Amino acid sequence: MHTIWKGSISFGLVNIPIKLHAATEDKDIKLRTLHKECHTPIKYEKICPVCEQEVDQDGLVKGYEVTKGKFVVIDDAELEQLKEVNEEKAVEIIDFIKMDDIDPVFYNRSYFVSPNDGGKKAYSLLRKALTESGKVGIAKIIMRSKEQLAVVRVYENTLVMETIHFPDEVRSAKDVPNVPAEDEVAPKEIETAILLIDQLTTTFDPSKYEDEYRQKLLDLIHSKETGENVVTAKEKAPRENVTDLMAALQASIDQSKPAASATKPTAPSSAKTVAKTTTKKKTTKTKKAL
Repeated sequence: MHTIWKGSISFGLVNIPIKLHAATEDKDIKLRTLHKECHTPIKYEKICPVCEQEVDQDGLVKGYEVTKGKFVVIDDAELEQLKEVNEEKAVEIIDFIKMDDIDPVFYNRSYFVSPNDGGKKAYSLLRKALTESGKVGIAKIIMRSKEQLAVVRVYENTLVMETIHFPDEVRSAKDVPNVPAEDEVAPKEIETAILLIDQLTTTFDPSKYEDEYRQKLLDLIHSKETGENVVTAKEKAPRENVTDLMAALQASIDQSKPAASATKPTAPSSAKTVAKTTTKKKTTKTKKAL
């Protein structure tokens, strides 16, 4: 199982070196967006709408919008320094509470916790203490440059850390629109609803539930894997360097100019032309006199 974080759990003077592993995985089917004409995957580029040009990674900075169109710029060095100051690779358990005290709306992501080198005994100690007390630990951890609250509990003889939202990250239920303030339901309707709930009540068995939409989408994909339904993306034709080509053509023209002028026959000088014209006129007059 891939390790995504290394550090330690501390409660009191007890310190446990640990590793974190993702407890869940995303099974969503990823569909690419293709160009309808040639079935080539669409490429998304970072374009500055003012400069009207593509911006590479070196040209990007992060900013916080304080008011519309006004930003406080924070560079990567400042973020890295802040991260180094606050990120102590430790999960500090600050409270112990009952599991039922936490509403499920607060839960975010789950991670399996495994002991790192030399931490097995302390790991077993915390696991046993949590099991016998029926409590869970509330801890703080910094992951991916974000401080998070977390619950440390026991799941199938393994410690699990579940990140939970801070209170200001959970929206108020009072803001949900159109929720009736009072129950306007007849007693008979309540009794019938409770009877239906009792008939459908069972123990939770996660294996009996499946993602039917994902399975149907997979079946559709498999049915299209053969025949004309499979399309092939066209390869991009090599693009000639027009700029270099034009430069080469211009250079060729410039080089041919001196050679052309050197081989071109020179026109007779105006003096010779005048002399020939004068001689011709004299000859004509002499013939007329004879």
